[in-house]
Amino acid sequence: MKSSGTRASMPSETQAPENADTRAGGSTLSLEPISAAASLRDQAYVKLRQVIAEADIYGSREEIRLDEKELTEALGVSRTPIREAMALLQLEGFLRTGSRRGIYILRKSKREIVEMIHMWAALESAAAQLAIQRAADEEIAELRHMFDDFHESMPAEHIDEYSEANIAFHSAIVRLSKSDVIFDTIKNIFVHVRAIRKMTLPQSDRAARSIADHMRIIEALEARDTELAERLVKQHSLDLAAFVEANCDFLD
Repeated sequence: MKSSGTRASMPSETQAPENADTRAGGSTLSLEPISAAASLRDQAYVKLRQVIAEADIYGSREEIRLDEKELTEALGVSRTPIREAMALLQLEGFLRTGSRRGIYILRKSKREIVEMIHMWAALESAAAQLAIQRAADEEIAELRHMFDDFHESMPAEHIDEYSEANIAFHSAIVRLSKSDVIFDTIKNIFVHVRAIRKMTLPQSDRAARSIADHMRIIEALEARDTELAERLVKQHSLDLAAFVEANCDFLD
């Protein structure tokens, strides 16, 4: 399969760094050693946010433990900036301290996940409205190219690639709103909604339905049909919330 088209993402949440490796949730995560140009704590914070965003948080029932020693080696810094960054991430609700001083990526309950998806639905539908008002035709047209690689085969045949395109699509709608308020509000639930979208997409033929929904959303945006675009975007996420409610009891 050829490489996918234009990708849009939440800053630092989906953009993978480049060099050294560590692991979270059974997946290899690339980490580039940080430089001394800026605060080591701040740089470590950004890198750890990337680790959390890339981790398969809900791929199993087990919580993901972050190994402080592995992180310090991968990032090429002492433990102090790592610990300071982790402390900040704990305050923001991304990590928790377990027994024996272990640090774990915080998992949300099913109820919390459903509430987050409802919040995402409201914010993304508002973003769609603003995108119609603010985005150029060329910017909206780029959304179609995100799915160029999936016209000749079913998304389920390339589920990992389609999962990334799916997440990039929803991030792009937020970006096209050109609203810092929506962006800043949505980024704190992005990690968990992203993980749930990725986990549920291969189930119950949701990938095929997803791409059909996306095409209808793009058509509404291209037509500058605000009411239809808002409704389609919101319903698309509410369908995910209903699926999680009905099928994801393992989250509790």
